[in-house]
Amino acid sequence: MSASEETQIPQQPKSKKKQRKFWLLLLTVIFIVIGVVYSVYWFLVLRHHQETDNAYVAGNQVQIMAQVAGSVNSVTFDSTDFVRKGDVLLTLDPTDAEQAFERAKTALANSVRQTHQAVINSKQYQANIALRKSELSKAENDLKRRVVLGSVDAIGREELQHAREAVDSAKATLEVAVQQYNANQAMVLDTPLAKQPAILQAAAQMRDAWMALQRTRVLSPITGFVSRRSVQVGAQISPGTPLMAVVPADHLWVDANFKETQIANMRIGQPATVISDIYGSDVVYTGKVVGIDMGTGSAFSLLPAQNATGNWIKVVQRLPVRIELDPKQVAEHPLRIGLSTLVTIDTNNRDGLMLSDTVREQPRYETSALMLDLAPVDQMIADVIHANAG
Repeated sequence: MSASEETQIPQQPKSKKKQRKFWLLLLTVIFIVIGVVYSVYWFLVLRHHQETDNAYVAGNQVQIMAQVAGSVNSVTFDSTDFVRKGDVLLTLDPTDAEQAFERAKTALANSVRQTHQAVINSKQYQANIALRKSELSKAENDLKRRVVLGSVDAIGREELQHAREAVDSAKATLEVAVQQYNANQAMVLDTPLAKQPAILQAAAQMRDAWMALQRTRVLSPITGFVSRRSVQVGAQISPGTPLMAVVPADHLWVDANFKETQIANMRIGQPATVISDIYGSDVVYTGKVVGIDMGTGSAFSLLPAQNATGNWIKVVQRLPVRIELDPKQVAEHPLRIGLSTLVTIDTNNRDGLMLSDTVREQPRYETSALMLDLAPVDQMIADVIHANAG
């Protein structure tokens, strides 16, 4: 073995040690840099983000109930079906409502004729008053002549007394006629026939009967999807009985239940991101905080917790925070009520309010589908009045 080979053998372990130290030092530096970067990132970004997976999609569930009682003739839609505002969801047997409407129509006609008769009676009573005045005038003239004759004893006292009694009787008869006219006039006054109270009442009853007939068709108040249909054909239902629900797909939000220790820096208007389990991280919804509930779930439960007892264990409470989603994203990637989500709120900007201080000037939800146009029944009422007014 040469001298050069003997000197190279002990140098190999030394070079390996130097390499090991170099890589360990490099890794240490890398970890330190990563730690510093993460610390800076956490201080600048992550510490302003609050996250929870106790969040679920929520939305409006419009309960469909009948406004009148009846037997179900047909059910047009089933669960999961799409309906538009104003579509007929189900129909009730209209026979009873049709009979009630005909009775109300007949009652209106009868009321018109009776009231018209009262108006005509006013003229009859006026003629009767004129007749009674003529009779009183005749009786008073007869009495004047008999008074003259009685002063010269041309007639007997009995005949003169009869003349005076005839005048008193004529006055009383005239007073009766006047009071009859006044009593009838108090009923009709100078009001037009169509505005008479009895006719207005009968017309209102006819209008009620017509509306009850129209309401045998149960309409959808909004556009959405049918859910939880429970009504069956042939069922006897009453007003207030839940029949089905219609859920709109365009207005959904997320109720994120954050711990009370996460709420301090949350404000209305702060941006949020939402990831639903149905799509995963492939779809990230953007939204914003629109409100924080005024109580925890346990405070509004049916049986609130009784913490003023001897055996007490502290449980961190959660507050529902409402997240409004971007309607365009919801339209592109539809959600369902009750789906689980992961919500992250950026609390860096704290310029907003914790509690809203504005009052809505317009209704948040409204529908015109259940409003009835009374023009057709008003025309029917006018026709009945015209036909029976003589």
